[in-house]
Amino acid sequence: MTDTLSTEKRSSGRRIGRIGRPRRELAGKVDDRILDAARRAFIKRGLAGASIDEIASMARAGKPTIYARFPNKMALFAAVVMRNVVTVTGRFAGHAPSGTTVEERLTNLGATMLEWALAGDTVDLMRVAISEANRFPDLADSVHGMARRCGEETVGRLLSDVAQSDGLALPAFAPERLATTTQFFMDLVFKPMIMRALFGEKLKALRAEIGPHVARSVAFFLAACRHGGVH
Repeated sequence: MTDTLSTEKRSSGRRIGRIGRPRRELAGKVDDRILDAARRAFIKRGLAGASIDEIASMARAGKPTIYARFPNKMALFAAVVMRNVVTVTGRFAGHAPSGTTVEERLTNLGATMLEWALAGDTVDLMRVAISEANRFPDLADSVHGMARRCGEETVGRLLSDVAQSDGLALPAFAPERLATTTQFFMDLVFKPMIMRALFGEKLKALRAEIGPHVARSVAFFLAACRHGGVH
């Protein structure tokens, strides 16, 4: 009888231990687990099809834990997108485009930007946001605005660095015009390839076109800057 009671106590203790708080290393990464699970669910099922129950199960987190951080699925999706944007743009921290001329440096900048954008989940997340634009226009507008502002701030800083390092004393690169110049750069170099990706073209084929596309776009961009075409 004593042995039986001891066995039951040990068994009971093990069961209680499993129900208790998660290990410290898991608890410390709960946000990452939630966002990783949500990213997979949103890409696979869309915003409407993904459920908090599924995300909670995949993240090994309770629903109250998720709702304590994100009040609804829209806020969770916005957080997933913003983390993706910060990850991509964060790669440019301290980045100095290589090359011996301003054309080479801007071409390398544009190519690197597109290679990172056309890899990973960036395009898939953008497709989800677009697919929900009719139902959740505020969400689509918010997500697009976050991504655009973050991208333009990063590219604007790099354009300014390139212009200064090359002594490119053009009106288009003056501080008061840099924001507009950055938008033109993004429109010429970045957006055409991203739009093609969003409409379903194969990413592998698009990545093969990055070099020629960026070289043409940068040449046109610099010609406009040098002849006063960017205002």
